[in-house]
Amino acid sequence: MWLVVVLVWLLVMAAGTYWYLFGKPSPFSMESVRPPGSLELDQKKRDTVLKQGFSLDKVPENLDAIVIGSGIGGLTAAAVLAKAGKKVLVLEQHDQAGGCCHTYIEKGFEFDVGLHYIGQMHENSLLRIAMDQITEGQMQFVKLEQHFDTITIGSGEERREYTIYSGKTEMEAHLKKQFPNDTKAIEEFFKFMKLSARKTHYLATLKLIPQWLALFLLKSGIAHLASSIFRHSGYSALELANSLTSNKDLHIIFSYFFYGVPPRDSSSVINALLLHHYKRGAYYPRGGGSEIPFHIIPVIQKSGGNVLVRAHVSRVLVDKDGAACGVAVRKGQEEVEVKAPVVISNCGIFNTLRKFLPPEIHTKPEVQDRLNMMKHGKGSFLVFSGFNATQEELGIGSTNLWLFKSNDMDDMMDTFFSLSKDEAPDNIPMMFITFPSAKDPTSKIRHPGKSCMTILAMVNYEWFEEWKDMTVRKRGDDYMEYKMRFANKLFDWACLHFPKLRDKLVFQDVATPLTNVHYLGAQRGAMYSSEHNLDRFHAEAIARNRCSTPVKNLYISGQDVFSCGIAGALHGGLLCASTVLDHIVYIDLLLLKMKLKRKKAKEMAKQSKKQK
Repeated sequence: MWLVVVLVWLLVMAAGTYWYLFGKPSPFSMESVRPPGSLELDQKKRDTVLKQGFSLDKVPENLDAIVIGSGIGGLTAAAVLAKAGKKVLVLEQHDQAGGCCHTYIEKGFEFDVGLHYIGQMHENSLLRIAMDQITEGQMQFVKLEQHFDTITIGSGEERREYTIYSGKTEMEAHLKKQFPNDTKAIEEFFKFMKLSARKTHYLATLKLIPQWLALFLLKSGIAHLASSIFRHSGYSALELANSLTSNKDLHIIFSYFFYGVPPRDSSSVINALLLHHYKRGAYYPRGGGSEIPFHIIPVIQKSGGNVLVRAHVSRVLVDKDGAACGVAVRKGQEEVEVKAPVVISNCGIFNTLRKFLPPEIHTKPEVQDRLNMMKHGKGSFLVFSGFNATQEELGIGSTNLWLFKSNDMDDMMDTFFSLSKDEAPDNIPMMFITFPSAKDPTSKIRHPGKSCMTILAMVNYEWFEEWKDMTVRKRGDDYMEYKMRFANKLFDWACLHFPKLRDKLVFQDVATPLTNVHYLGAQRGAMYSSEHNLDRFHAEAIARNRCSTPVKNLYISGQDVFSCGIAGALHGGLLCASTVLDHIVYIDLLLLKMKLKRKKAKEMAKQSKKQK
């Protein structure tokens, strides 16, 4: 009798698991992907998609979900829900959609705000398949030169320069040529990098299975028996580097993608994934970063949804049972309420749980516990420069430059972030330089004879905080003078490497953390959202930091879900859509990937027969 009961229970469990994983229709299909159309150069036509202003008559009826924020995480979640037949409204406080993927044009120069380059866009990669699905195949990417990054350490006669190449085997081989005495360390790092890339889905699974089950698997040790990735995610990047080599320059190579956290307090897995992301090539959107929202928005609209800008969400509406049921949008001096059974926030966990919720909700212990899991990230400081010259005349290319004053990143960051407001501008220890116009061949057509450069550095929000309550572009001479102290130092440093820039400079714009707060809604100006410290990437913290929140029907998307950057935010959108739909869309993507590989194999077989 007991045997029959057990067998029936196992059968029910197996059937339930199969239905949960495969029983619901996939939102994705090969048929939805169309050949890309021609690049839309008419700015007015682009604006009808990217700059559709909020008004009640543009709000669809009977909404299934509202998404706050039109960054890539919010748009991805909305597009996947739309492809599953849901009617979704995306609300953006800025005057154009896209978040860090938006571009702006000033004095004839076009600047990408946050997308500098992206990896894993090679044919049939999971990320490329996801991008093709949410844009229905309309995105085109330009593959950058194999030499995609240069790391420079020190200055003057002490300056050392290292080049990073993409390529399945070339990346490792090229590093070995530059560090002949550390070949074993590089081999071990690349093994770790491969492990991190292949097993990261285990970490993502912790967010998709019931939290009690994830915590049980971790605390019981079962998860650790399945893979070492659960232990490695809480292992610091500095510990890993020290275990491999004493060569401090190589330490920089292993952790050069800075995002405001020193290697001592950053996850070895996340740092390894950032380098692995470009192993198969670095890419740039043909037409610029705004092409991404431009092609996702029609997918959302196709299911009856919409994306509206100048829609400043002031709060999340909560019903008598404490569940999210819509949002209030500030329109002048009034508020307009928009209702939906699901609310998704792509604005970061601090904005979502602290700013949008009423006091009686956000002071609840479970909400505070969730907030206490995160820390505020460092602010971003950007310098946008425009030149009346071609890339050939300036001697620039698609390769990015990462500059470091020394090879001890922990010491540099500790020292810099402990400086006073007055000392900081003269002691910037590291920065990133990129030339968007040199990456996109259409730039020569759209903006002939012009080139642009973006410089990025990390800063303390507190250095700029005294001006936070002043109106944007009207913060006074003191603010202008202070931010230009940073900008001038950064530009001078760039000119040491590209001396032709100075004479051709005709335009410059500077974005401080306050700028990022105003235009991007980034809490404390942190473009990479909450701090990506080591505590956040311990396996149990990963399991607890999920898309669902302590408030029923309120979900989180974007960089705060898993990791930073365009790819990290996109995965945050996929994880969020999976949670809302109660359906793991990654399985659908993997099945689609298998179909595409089989299709490719058949096509290659046919070509081979023809050649014979």
